[in-house]
Amino acid sequence: MITADGSYAARLAPRGDAWFPERWTLDGPEPYAVPLPGKQPEEPGTEVQPMADGRVLIHRVPEGRHTFALLYPTGPGTGEVPLGAVECRDGTTELRLLPPAPGGLRAYAVAVGRSSTTVWLVAGGAFGPERLAEVPGRCSGGVWLSGDDRLLALDRELDGRTKTVVVDLERDGEVSPLLQIAEESNDRLLLADADSGLLLIRSDAPSPGRERLGWGVLGSTLPVRFPDSLRLGEHVVTPFAIQPGQMLTPEWCGVALRIAVAGADGDARAGGGSWLGVWRPVERRVHQLAAPVGWLAGSGLWTRDGVLRLPYSTGALPCGVSRVVVPAEVVDEVSLVSRPAEGEAAGVEYAVSPEPSDVPGSSEPVAAFTVRKLSSAFAGRRLAQAARAGRAGAEEVTVE
Repeated sequence: MITADGSYAARLAPRGDAWFPERWTLDGPEPYAVPLPGKQPEEPGTEVQPMADGRVLIHRVPEGRHTFALLYPTGPGTGEVPLGAVECRDGTTELRLLPPAPGGLRAYAVAVGRSSTTVWLVAGGAFGPERLAEVPGRCSGGVWLSGDDRLLALDRELDGRTKTVVVDLERDGEVSPLLQIAEESNDRLLLADADSGLLLIRSDAPSPGRERLGWGVLGSTLPVRFPDSLRLGEHVVTPFAIQPGQMLTPEWCGVALRIAVAGADGDARAGGGSWLGVWRPVERRVHQLAAPVGWLAGSGLWTRDGVLRLPYSTGALPCGVSRVVVPAEVVDEVSLVSRPAEGEAAGVEYAVSPEPSDVPGSSEPVAAFTVRKLSSAFAGRRLAQAARAGRAGAEEVTVE
């Protein structure tokens, strides 16, 4: 787990048959690890999350109680600041930490019950864990949509279908829909980048009964696309990082992918090995690369100048970061084509040199569905970005 700004990481590290928290410092000339052992080893399922101030949040579950504390190095030992606990008395509620928030000074968790999901502030509050919102349905995922801790996207299962909704934590947990690709489809948001608005989506809309990876743009009329280049046979492809800083140019953002051998259930097969993929929406293929030995698979962070940093750990080097630079391909046939999506007014669609699924009459047409718009505050920020970039007329932002 890495902070949003890339300064720290944390993990539960093995020591023989035991597990202990460990903090990695990544913003110096060389990465280094600091062990944070407690009075006794941790359970294998214990969650840890780095904070922007260098402390590490730990989530333990002793005897069914969910307790939270902040760990920090102090001389030869480990200091610990208790934060309180969340009680889940029905025995069926699952509680887990959400990905690190953009600010890095607060941490959040979701408690998934039988028919509803509760969002908790578990670190950074004034009086211990604070209940922020309750969302009808069972939620999974968790993606931050803006550069602050306000807009949280969750994949909500309700009435037999999974759709992504947005929870506004500054408006008493107001819930609004985000992905509405098709009435009968299951749509999940995997990643989002606040600078460009690029979204990575998994949905069965284009192929009922079979999920595919697609991309869209938040706050615009660009349709969601499901390119064939992201279909790698029977391998499981999971995006885990988007290149930041590409203001209003989502099609040029680098996306890091974990590629793994699929098991019988369609998920990544344990022990089957995984490697690295890098893809950009404007390109027609995935660059497949060998991952560094000891890669902490599925973790990594892009820098603004396009360097992908991958943490790894080996016996010889317990704390290392590999730097990967993938040059962008030269794409000559990129154009802007005005074409309305079904049920929508005419908008702007990026058309890259067509893949087989883009060709008219193909048996697998690319789905041209749109992403619902968000609040006026978010849309206003997007328009301000466009104005600063001198491209205020390049996109249409509709506020609902």
